[in-house]
Amino acid sequence: MSATTQPPASQPTADGAAPSGGPRMKPGASELVSWKAGIGLGLLALLATVLFGFLANSKTAGFRIAEPRDPNASTVTAWITLVVALTAASYLGYRWNTQRGNGGAGDRWVPAATIAAVVVLGLAALGVAGVEKIAVPSMALGWICSVLLLGLAGYAIFLTLNHRRTPRWLGGTFAVVFLVGFMVWIVAGGRDNEPSISLGGLLAGSVTLAVPLVFGSLSGVLCERVGVVNIAIEGQLLLGAFSAAVVATVTGNVYLGLISAAVAGALVSLVLAVVSIKYLVNQIIVGVVLNVLISGLTSFLFSTLLTADPQHLNKPGRLQPVDIPFLADIPVIGPILFRQSLVGYLMYVAVIVVYVGLFHTKWGLRVRAVGEHPQAADTVGINVNRTRFRNVLMGGAVAGIGGSFFTLVSVDAFSKDMSGGRGYIALAALIFGRWNPIGAFLAALLFGFADNLQSIITIIGSPVPSQFMAMLPYALTVIAVAGLVGRSRPPAASGIPYVKG
Repeated sequence: MSATTQPPASQPTADGAAPSGGPRMKPGASELVSWKAGIGLGLLALLATVLFGFLANSKTAGFRIAEPRDPNASTVTAWITLVVALTAASYLGYRWNTQRGNGGAGDRWVPAATIAAVVVLGLAALGVAGVEKIAVPSMALGWICSVLLLGLAGYAIFLTLNHRRTPRWLGGTFAVVFLVGFMVWIVAGGRDNEPSISLGGLLAGSVTLAVPLVFGSLSGVLCERVGVVNIAIEGQLLLGAFSAAVVATVTGNVYLGLISAAVAGALVSLVLAVVSIKYLVNQIIVGVVLNVLISGLTSFLFSTLLTADPQHLNKPGRLQPVDIPFLADIPVIGPILFRQSLVGYLMYVAVIVVYVGLFHTKWGLRVRAVGEHPQAADTVGINVNRTRFRNVLMGGAVAGIGGSFFTLVSVDAFSKDMSGGRGYIALAALIFGRWNPIGAFLAALLFGFADNLQSIITIIGSPVPSQFMAMLPYALTVIAVAGLVGRSRPPAASGIPYVKG
């Protein structure tokens, strides 16, 4: 008897079509469409109408563009970037439209790449025009954003009533419009008559603050994709920072300090792997214990050794920013993305490598199989626990490199608990990014943006409480986990130990 079971004649297949000879179903007619998106977007649109419309003031919000170091080089780069971005946006837009017209699913990266090309095109146009400041009337733009948000929310509800899913472009457009209105509302609330902020400074600070969060969230991705919950990210960041400071000071070489940070993070992961994978101790408990242990250990060593002789144990030096020719002169985004330290560039490399490795290699297929269904992976010859060991160690090394940012880039000395709970924030970014390296990277940037924005609104005297901005990323994480912006599900075997046999 064949093991393959055919669906009954009256049962539709997964794409909504009946088997040969049966009636075809209208797509979406038999499935229940959740009201979460419509309700969530509707509530946010109403909130935006109150804040951006009724509570808006008559001031003008200003956004200053960062001044280039070399105006001549920046102008040439802006023209070249404008031509390249226009060509790329046109090609990607044509490809996106063609794929949709042919009824195919299309490449998932094309819409995001098209949007990115359009954004770069706009920034290049600002550079060519020599714009130094963008001034926006708060009340007028607030009402425009409110109307657009209400329209998008209404369309989402209309789609739900017609048993159709809310498309991704709608959610993305809603988020962009909401962010624009929110930024203008905040800046216009400053104490000056014409309040303004530096757009370049805001974005640059956001990327800088996000660096350890990105490494921490990538560590979580590597671990949870094989079924191990890594709560110990905080400890890995902290021990990485401590090790980088001490080794770089003793050897006089910051690069050795960077390598030692990766080793220190891997050592924390080794303890996590042995205790939770081999001895089957609860992974969350082990992670919390490791965080407390590393915090106490580094605080003790700092108080007894580093404080006693900081000149020979806690003066590691710093990794200086390195400009990438041409790219660093791209208007606005060039100085932000391409004038980074070695750790900053390693962040970009790590995101790309982890994403390609997980979703486009044989190794990644094995890793995801272990995280989703370890029994099935074991059946086809994959050593489940060995795969988990390797990934947890790699995750620890990645988090350790992120920890080196605190002592080799941000400041040039170690201090008690200087990671400041960012390991837990990285876990939130991991969840908000849906256990995807690209999503975790973008979520970490959002957290860094909110962290930097709360400092800026305090400086300009905006009436919005800075605590609200600190709370916002966590509120968005709750929204994501609740499913208001789509399905958010961890790997099926995450946190579950595997015993062979």
